[in-house]
This record gives sequence, C-alpha cells and structure tokens, in this order.
Amino acid sequence: MMSLLSRAALPVLLLGSLLTGCATHSDGTAPLNQRTWPICSLLGGLVGGGLGAIESSGWAAGGAALGLVTGGLICYAQDGDEDDDGVFDRRDRCADTPANTPVDNRGCPLPQYPAAPAVEPMPQSEVITLSDQGDVMFAFDSAELTPQAQSQLQGLLAKLQGADVMSIKVIGHTDSQGTDEYNQRLSERRASSVAAFLLSQGLAPDKLTSQGKGESEPVADNATEEGRAQNRRVELHIQR
Repeated sequence: MMSLLSRAALPVLLLGSLLTGCATHSDGTAPLNQRTWPICSLLGGLVGGGLGAIESSGWAAGGAALGLVTGGLICYAQDGDEDDDGVFDRRDRCADTPANTPVDNRGCPLPQYPAAPAVEPMPQSEVITLSDQGDVMFAFDSAELTPQAQSQLQGLLAKLQGADVMSIKVIGHTDSQGTDEYNQRLSERRASSVAAFLLSQGLAPDKLTSQGKGESEPVADNATEEGRAQNRRVELHIQR
C-alpha cells in the first residue's frame, strides 16, 4: 500500500516542483499565473501522463488527469498581474503601470532619459578674394568697378546666389599709400561699390553687408608693387 502511494505521489511532487519553478522567477516576473492556468493544466496533463507512462500504460491516464488538476491549481494559486507588466501583484510596487511600459523587478517604470539634443552643424564659411594682382578692380583713387571687375563678379553670381548661402559680407582693403583715414574711407567706398553691383545683379539685400578695413590687414609687403597689388583687394566672406 505504501509503495502504491509513493508511486502515486511521485508524479504529483515532480509536477508541483516543475510548475512552481516555472511560475515564479527570481526577479518577480510571472509567465505562469492565474490568467494562464489553462496552459498550466495542459502542461500538467502532459507531464503527469508522461510520468505515469513510465510506470505503466494504465498509469498514464491517471497521471494525466492528476496533472491537469494539479497544474491548474498550482498556477491559479499564484498572484495575478492586473497591469500586465510581468510582475506579480504581490510584488508590484507600482500598480496600474501603463501598457508596454518597461519596468524593473518591482513593477515600477524604468527611468526614461531624454535623448541628447541634435548637434547643429557649424556654419561653413568661404572667402573669395579679388585683388589687383590679376585684373585691376578699381582705377587709382576710385571706387568705380572696372569692366574686368564686373566680369569677375558676374562669374561668381551662381555661387553667391546658392540656396545654402546664409550671408555675404563684402570687405574692402587698401595698400598703405596715403593716410590711414583716407584709406579707411576708400576701402569702405570700394566695398559698398561691390555690394551695390551684386544687389543690381539680383542678390538678396538681407543677405548682403559691406565693411571697409583700410590698410589695417595687409596680406603682403607694402614695400613692393607686387605686395601692394595683393593688399588692394575685396574679400567676399560667404556663410553657409
């Protein structure tokens, strides 16, 4: 009689251990619980029947029936999971968590960190220099553009009118011949003359400014004619 009871109890004990282990994870998640008791019953029936069949074919049906009942009861005894976050209600410290919210093992939402702000690309600049080293831009002591200078500027219109151009600053420079005050005024007049020509060719007024810097920023030696020709220049500073 004791042997019979032992053999009958063995499948139940094995089944109970299996389902209890599956129903409760160490982190509090609950894949098998009250809501999934039919699955537990099915698993219990399969396990019970399999264990019973080890003894004999006659034990298979009884083991399956016992497994169905035992599996369902074990899972039904588990806590539910009302907010479907995968954590038993008895361990859930944050009930009613919104659906699809990532949670920790206490059922509380994981901290959400804002995405890093997008880094705006730095504006790209380009400087185009037109100097007397090539075609003469202006006659001596004059701010009137020569035909050659106008032709050079017209050749740059496609670039200057590009959709990506944010602003254009026209900066005039002179050599060191003459006084500082005179050269400052001359550089301003020449920069304004270039800006006026570009405006007449259709450049947007809100993108165009002009400035004169006189002889304050030489790029070559003013002691030579070649150096002075390089210093007599107009720069187009383009920001994209």
